[in-house]
Amino acid sequence: MPGTNLTREEARQRAAVVSDAAYDIALDLTLDGERFGSVTTLTFAAQPGSSTFVDLVDAELESVTLNGRELDLSAYSDQRIAIDGLEARNELVVTGTCLYSHSGEGLHRFVDPADDRVYLYTQFEVPDARRVFATFEQPDLKAQFTFHVTAPSHWKVVSNSPTPEPIVLDGGAAVWHFEPTKTMSTYITALVAGDYHEVRDTYAGEYGQIPLGVFCRQSLVPYLDADDIILITKQGFEFFEGAFQMGYPFGKYDQLFVPEYNMGAMENAGCVTFRDEMIFRSRQTVSAYEQRANTILHEMAHMWFGDLVTMKWWDDLWLNESFAEFAAHHSSVKATRFTDAWTGFTNNRKNCAYRQDQLPTTHPIAADNYDLHAVEANFDGITYAKGASALKQLVAWVGEEDFFAGLRSYFSKYAYGNTELKDLLAELSEASGRELDSWAAEWLQTSGVNTLRADFDVDDAGTFTRFEVEQTASEEYPTLRRHRIAIGLYSREGDRLVRTDRIETDVRGQRTEIPELVGKARPDLILLNDDDLTYAKIRLDAVSFETLLSSIGSFAESLPRALCWGSAWDMTRDAELPSADFVDLVLAGVGTETDLTAVSSLLRQGKTAVTQFTSDENRPELAARWEAGVADLLVNAEPGSDHQLAFARALASAATSPKLLRDLLDGWISGLELDADLRWTLISGLAKLGDADEAEIDAELERDNTSQGREHAAGAKALRPTAEAKAEAWRRVVEDASTPNETRRQIASGFQVSGQAEVLAPYVDKYLEMAETVIDEMGVWIGQVALISLFPLPNPTAETLAKVDAWLAGTQAPAAAKRYVLEGRDDLRRALAAREIN
Repeated sequence: MPGTNLTREEARQRAAVVSDAAYDIALDLTLDGERFGSVTTLTFAAQPGSSTFVDLVDAELESVTLNGRELDLSAYSDQRIAIDGLEARNELVVTGTCLYSHSGEGLHRFVDPADDRVYLYTQFEVPDARRVFATFEQPDLKAQFTFHVTAPSHWKVVSNSPTPEPIVLDGGAAVWHFEPTKTMSTYITALVAGDYHEVRDTYAGEYGQIPLGVFCRQSLVPYLDADDIILITKQGFEFFEGAFQMGYPFGKYDQLFVPEYNMGAMENAGCVTFRDEMIFRSRQTVSAYEQRANTILHEMAHMWFGDLVTMKWWDDLWLNESFAEFAAHHSSVKATRFTDAWTGFTNNRKNCAYRQDQLPTTHPIAADNYDLHAVEANFDGITYAKGASALKQLVAWVGEEDFFAGLRSYFSKYAYGNTELKDLLAELSEASGRELDSWAAEWLQTSGVNTLRADFDVDDAGTFTRFEVEQTASEEYPTLRRHRIAIGLYSREGDRLVRTDRIETDVRGQRTEIPELVGKARPDLILLNDDDLTYAKIRLDAVSFETLLSSIGSFAESLPRALCWGSAWDMTRDAELPSADFVDLVLAGVGTETDLTAVSSLLRQGKTAVTQFTSDENRPELAARWEAGVADLLVNAEPGSDHQLAFARALASAATSPKLLRDLLDGWISGLELDADLRWTLISGLAKLGDADEAEIDAELERDNTSQGREHAAGAKALRPTAEAKAEAWRRVVEDASTPNETRRQIASGFQVSGQAEVLAPYVDKYLEMAETVIDEMGVWIGQVALISLFPLPNPTAETLAKVDAWLAGTQAPAAAKRYVLEGRDDLRRALAAREIN
């Protein structure tokens, strides 16, 4: 929409004009229809005689007054209210109604099909507070916010400040008058209201008591494991308050699990929102609980880094997200039962960063976010996982004690203010005595990933006579960085592969001599970047790789195994390792893999190796081998174990015929609980094979007539290999704005399927036609889902690549759309290159 794409320069100009803002916001949630009442009283200082604008999206205005002077409503244009003739102190009052959202942006409204109860929640990052109240929508114009909410009297109403006792009105309504918030940015204000269930507790720590709340919708109450959520929360507060030597800054701490959420979670100050899929209604592996704990800790870290001290502009988005990503894994290891959290990071999140950093759309960690569209596109693996890896490298570089000392100084100095990268680096440099500007230039302001290889000579006795670490970079991004790494030497001892020696050293430039290893015996496996201290791809020498192929399951520890899994997957994606070899490696080692995050990732990667990276001639044989291998793993897994559940899920996507899946639905495997989610997984696998028709899917929906059941049913119908199913799925994803956002994601994820090339052939051209306009017509979130999930990748051909290249050469689509198509194009190119060697 015109006027919604705020630029960095516009924000700078507005910040030079206005300051010292305060908001008084009255919201009426009792109106009939698709709109709610919104009255904003905004007081602020300004340069006398100046002019600027206020942001407000999709409003129907009744009146706008500035310093008692009523403005013509024509001042509201292109989602902005123009204001001029400003005085030293100003009061702007904006009265009207705003639109409920069904796309997860602004104030989202959801009616639970299980019981018809209504649930509302806000999601404001990056620029969507302006969908609820009139605002200066930029992070450096911090303010206090006072909310007044009129809603049905039986609802729960939660915001950043503690929930007051409501004043009951006539007609079944009530009004909640919240106290002013602490000073904060618009994007971390929040409102959650509806028929939510509430659990209360208190954390009593060194800095005082923190009231805790956990909320979910009523239909999920039987599945709410509030005790575990509160346990992780208390462990997190104990760790962060101790590490930062500063009490939690926002009083109370509510965590609300909300439906149809676009993100994993959001760090609203004192009012954190999460996807309510994290309330597990079916059996999950331990990795799901580890990821939930990680998300809880991620958002808690934001209370200090992001909420208390906030970036001046979105160029430093990475500072928020990278720090929270690092802090979540660090605190998981230090304070919770998930002591191998960095292994999960290596097996999952870091691989996402490596992929993102090798795309043609890669960017520095400290990205040039020149406008809001650029910001929205950069919530990616670089901003999160590469940034966290860089911070982990920085901790290794300066030392953990000095790193946290610098953070404590940073929080104390800039509390409730805004900063830039240079402010953080100054505090870390002061604490550590290290010069960090050159480190930042290497790591934060350049793109691309380095590759490390061992280059050595051995004598006849098998002893190293020379050992060097070779570092390379791509031609496009040639930066060779300084790396603090460990080198591990691993040898077979009985049936285990154990580390017999380790050195820690600095790597610089193209070649670095490692004299400490000269004279040592060559081991069975040499592992560069042992302990995963840096961010770099690693390659194993020939002997080490042969050891890996025969002994992947023999590592005594999980983290070195994770590094080797990652190296093998890198080689497969880079068309250096045949897909069949990777499949064999996975089948040999996944059954004994102890990290369940790795198990899920490897099973997903193995399937990709079969379907995308294998030639048409060889794929049927490898697919049959993969199916048989996964089935064997399932049969031999311990009944009721996490591995058994993971292999059952994998078999649903690996199956090439319906018999095994039908057997599973009939209870073929003992110990495997056929709960609602697993049944949907199996029904979806049958639908993909054309063996579950619409009637069977509808019958399954009758068994599970919940919002999750409806989402699963919609996704299963999209998986069917028929022209009618694909046409309806396309309509609901691309053309129907009323499709609920989580349902849209499920449908989109089931649209493109390997082996359905014939029925999907017409959608190559339709996709490229859609890509021209979908973001302008449907918005960034819907456009992102459509452009990523509907890209014609699972059945790669040179003809499709040529069509995509022609589109990219001539398109006038928005930059975000071109980005997502270009990223799909790179995956397509890789798939075709891998098929050439397979």
